[in-house]
Amino acid sequence: MPPPNTGLSPAARAAGAVPKSARDPRIDLFRGLALVMIFINHVPGNPYEALTIRNLGFADAAEAFFLMSGIAAGLAYTPRFIARGRVRHGLWRAIAPLWKRAWSLYVVQLLLSAVALGIFAAAFQITTEAGFLTKINMRQVFQNPTQSVIGIPLLTHQFGYVNILPAYSVLLVCAPAAIMLGLRWPRLLLALSLVLWLLTGVFRLNLPNYPNPGGWFFNPFAWQAIFVCGMLVGLSQRQGYRFFPNSQALFWLSVAVLLSVLAWRYVPGLGRFLNLQMHHLREAGVPFNITSHDKTYLSAPRFVHILALGYFLSQLQTVTRLSAHAVASPVRLIGRHGLLVFASGTVLALICQVAMMARPEAQWMPWVLPVVGTAALYGIAWIAETSRQVLAAPADPKPAPASLKAQTAEATP
Repeated sequence: MPPPNTGLSPAARAAGAVPKSARDPRIDLFRGLALVMIFINHVPGNPYEALTIRNLGFADAAEAFFLMSGIAAGLAYTPRFIARGRVRHGLWRAIAPLWKRAWSLYVVQLLLSAVALGIFAAAFQITTEAGFLTKINMRQVFQNPTQSVIGIPLLTHQFGYVNILPAYSVLLVCAPAAIMLGLRWPRLLLALSLVLWLLTGVFRLNLPNYPNPGGWFFNPFAWQAIFVCGMLVGLSQRQGYRFFPNSQALFWLSVAVLLSVLAWRYVPGLGRFLNLQMHHLREAGVPFNITSHDKTYLSAPRFVHILALGYFLSQLQTVTRLSAHAVASPVRLIGRHGLLVFASGTVLALICQVAMMARPEAQWMPWVLPVVGTAALYGIAWIAETSRQVLAAPADPKPAPASLKAQTAEATP
């Protein structure tokens, strides 16, 4: 008699029943770090940009954000898709949380777009500097409002620094199919994801912009590859095995990649030479997304760099211990409230941008505003966590009236 269909891959079935694992502190820590670095990088011209991940190579905090989001999605949503849970609760109960989250991201995107417009319009009203009306892709709104107002809710017109959530929302809409495929055939899911990434570069696939020409800055057809790699990590960890195995060979390969990327970036003359070789390969017909550093199409140098960095950090026990240390708790707290912190950080970053553009002579702003903004992000996360704990705590029972207590005492033998 064949074994029952549990909805798991052979490796997962060999690992036994799906465990209820404790929350991995590394996920909250690195997601928190990514959110802080996104905020800092969204305030251009500040000295703290030199401390962010993009100075370690080609990838930046956006790649880290998508990778961590994929891991978190795999961990959080996998159990309801396993056959036992589907039989008990139905498939819709598994799909609904993902689509609800995607809808939340869409609503937040519209809210952030409206707030961004308000910030730059207010800056124009205060300073009468017309340049504020053309920043971060806002020119169309003020010069061609009819078409732009159509494009914003369709997500085909996105503002600079307010353009990560649309791609993430699209990926969550598609995530149920990816999770179901990944539970049965995880290697096939990875292969299809990489093929789609490659074809996206070959045929320049993208979702359209409107009314501007071109496509989305964060191209979902390309960026799904990072998200799927993260999701496979989360899927496998949730089922009690590792999709990317512990391997000395892979560890030292990741070290070699990271050192090579650093040399590419910082050894004099080497970067120019290697970029020229990539140009020759592109002229010879090698796909564009392999031979460039393009961010929209998630070029191979950026993709390989973030995968190598993620694998390297995942293999270090020191990283695991530090992630759980009390010193890292503020960053973990930020990571636990990702959407709220991201939205708040976007608003704060745009306010900082406007302030620095309005007062370029105020040399203290680039030093002070990012620090104040980061502290504000921690404060927002702390308020959210405190509120969650208070609302989750059981209500204290109301004390019984004195008359009822007396009657109870009299009736007690």
